[in-house]
Amino acid sequence: MYTDEIAAVYDLVHEGKGKDYRREAEEIADLVRAERADAGSLLDVACGTGQHLRHLAGLFDHVEGVELSPDMLALAARRNPGVPLHQGDMRTFGLGRRFDAVVCMFSSIGHLRDTGELDATLERFAQHLAPGGVILVEPWWFPESFTPGHVGASLTEAGDRTICRMSHSVREGDATRIEVRYLVAHPVDGVRVLSESHRITLFQQSAYERAFKNAGCEVRYLDRSDIGRPGLFIGTCR
Repeated sequence: MYTDEIAAVYDLVHEGKGKDYRREAEEIADLVRAERADAGSLLDVACGTGQHLRHLAGLFDHVEGVELSPDMLALAARRNPGVPLHQGDMRTFGLGRRFDAVVCMFSSIGHLRDTGELDATLERFAQHLAPGGVILVEPWWFPESFTPGHVGASLTEAGDRTICRMSHSVREGDATRIEVRYLVAHPVDGVRVLSESHRITLFQQSAYERAFKNAGCEVRYLDRSDIGRPGLFIGTCR
């Protein structure tokens, strides 16, 4: 769960690293409509601060979001006035309606702890999907594609703040342990240090595919290793 302080600098850091939410939203819309041309509604699960939703709202007639972190959700609500947003857990949420597309991006699904939770989550996605709908999931790395000891670093200047983010990733059993430190410098507040730690499961590709199939969906995998990113699972539930 992200703290309010980290949520406040989250977007600045990732935008500073070059993350293009508009282009990613357009890619999501293209992939969804390649499977269902008339898709008009979309649910973004683990929507974070609502950056994808901000652009998806202009590409679909109706969008909604689900997010576990109340601090992230508060930022998403300010960014997306009028968009229905729900605090909920991807393993158990229930909205009482169905969508033409359900998406879960930015490797958020890797925060699930085991294949039982993965199966339950994909079943939950499928239960919120209209017949013929599409599920898009951006996974975390697979065990064979993860690089132990990876160090990430970025420096972002945003207004009167300078933010340095550094991370170190190691293998911890069947998961990645990522330790992150932020240095946030401000002319008045000085330098603050923020910390976060995440355990992200290294699911096998076959575990994702099995979870889709158990939820009644056909699935294919789009490899994006050529651009240094995890791939995408594209599921269709007829």
